[in-house]
Amino acid sequence: MSLVSPPAIYDAACRACPRLADFLGDVRRDHPDYFALPVPPFGSALASPAGPQGSSQTDLLIVGLAPGMHGANRTGRPFTGDYAGILLYQTLHRFGFADRVGTADPQDGLQLLRARLTNAVKCLPPQNKPLPAEMRQCNHFLAAELAHAKPRAVLALGTVAHQAVLMAAGRKSSAYRFAHGAAHVIAEKGFDFSLFDSYHCSRYNTNTRRLTSEMFEAVFQSIRAHLG
Repeated sequence: MSLVSPPAIYDAACRACPRLADFLGDVRRDHPDYFALPVPPFGSALASPAGPQGSSQTDLLIVGLAPGMHGANRTGRPFTGDYAGILLYQTLHRFGFADRVGTADPQDGLQLLRARLTNAVKCLPPQNKPLPAEMRQCNHFLAAELAHAKPRAVLALGTVAHQAVLMAAGRKSSAYRFAHGAAHVIAEKGFDFSLFDSYHCSRYNTNTRRLTSEMFEAVFQSIRAHLG
């Protein structure tokens, strides 16, 4: 997996949030074999002028909350190595957005098909809870990715991801309420995509049945219908 991304979209050396940078330093000390850096996006190439009329190579951008301690923070690939990634990658494969289910190994050769994964906050936060100021500080990376990838659909996994997408697109969250299964049209101001909402595919949500595989697949069915 390549870690090379345009600087505006990802910066492995970013220390703009002191609390997160210090915490990652502690993690690197305690787990020297962990990735323990800001986690880059993963998936299909960004928009390319090689396509017809400069068309995008990305149909779907999926936005999570932040890397998990023993998942993406360990492996360096979003949703890889933790429980949340199991349902997500299975569903991506089932709906044709991945060439295989994938494993906990970021070198498994998995390729996403016209889809990308990223997070609202690129660094592991303590207790998996980024502060609002940290989300705002990191938001320019997501804004740049939206501008470059030009996705036709964006899937926000949870309320924080939903708010981060709206912030990146210059929209007020009060005008686009989060609800599982909801879809919002984000047009004008240089953007043209539909924002789909889902509860996060975390272990807690699936174990408590707040989110079932059928509920998650129903959101992907709506995305597929939108993409045509």
